[in-house]
Amino acid sequence: MQIAVTGSIAMDHLMTFPGRFADSLVVEQLDKVALSFLVEDLQIKRGGVAPNISFGLAALGLNPLLVGAVGEDFAEYRAWLDRHGVLTWPIRVSETKHTARFICTTDADNAQIGSFYTGAMAEAREIELKPIADKVGGLDLVIVSPNDPEAMLRHTDECRSRGYQFIADPSQQLAWMDGASIRRLIDGATYLFSNDYEDSLITQKTGWSHEEILSRVGTRVITRGTAGASVEVAGEPRVDVPIAAETARVDPTGVGDAFRAGFVAGLSWGVSLERCAQLGSLLSSYVIAVVGTQEYRLDGTFLPRFQSAYGETAAAEIAGSLTQARL
Repeated sequence: MQIAVTGSIAMDHLMTFPGRFADSLVVEQLDKVALSFLVEDLQIKRGGVAPNISFGLAALGLNPLLVGAVGEDFAEYRAWLDRHGVLTWPIRVSETKHTARFICTTDADNAQIGSFYTGAMAEAREIELKPIADKVGGLDLVIVSPNDPEAMLRHTDECRSRGYQFIADPSQQLAWMDGASIRRLIDGATYLFSNDYEDSLITQKTGWSHEEILSRVGTRVITRGTAGASVEVAGEPRVDVPIAAETARVDPTGVGDAFRAGFVAGLSWGVSLERCAQLGSLLSSYVIAVVGTQEYRLDGTFLPRFQSAYGETAAAEIAGSLTQARL
């Protein structure tokens, strides 16, 4: 399955605050907020939604095409991805801007406050998918994850016009996009990903009901934190999948990206939507156990943990596909 992953490519600056943000927020004064948090730790890690998803896909044995824009400071990061099975040749390199930066602080409740420097990401709107598709003999699936908003709209427009199946995954960019843009982004998607909060935001901004949104996309996938994930197809019973057991809860950054990687890997393997969600849930449990979005290793534990979480029958259905796993 030829998968192109479009989206932000960035370096993550991750900090830890030992207290609770909520203890410093006065609801009646949020319009005047002026806070500074003394953090205990700073780690600089590889990140960006598209590389995170691509890394997870590659860890499970696939060779995704990474599509996005970076600066000339990307060479070391590119080498890392190349070594781990991600195809980076479609990336556009800016001549004037640095690779994007994500700066995030996580508190004791795993609540997060983040800022994002766009940098070279703004040039992603210049990327056309067809030359990439022509070079590899076609695209089976395009993931349109958070990116420069104009790039996201260009990619979904091109997918519709050229008949590429696509995943609409607006997530963090929902706050910046108006209803018309969101409708344009998600309409006709083969899959629509969101968490439960974003689900409500999509409904609010588009003016479409949950049922109408479901009628306009092939499949809806909604993550619900510790409550697991739901998969919905119009006219079929909703599938609810519990989370897989975690070995530790260290840093939630990148958990949603890992879920998407596991889910899409399942699609490429031809397993059921329930198994896809289970794969996503388990891969997420690896990410939350480490600091950094691409620091986890499967170390031969994926299948035993999958069986422990979801049973022998489920494990048997994915065992053959896991033989190509890299980490």
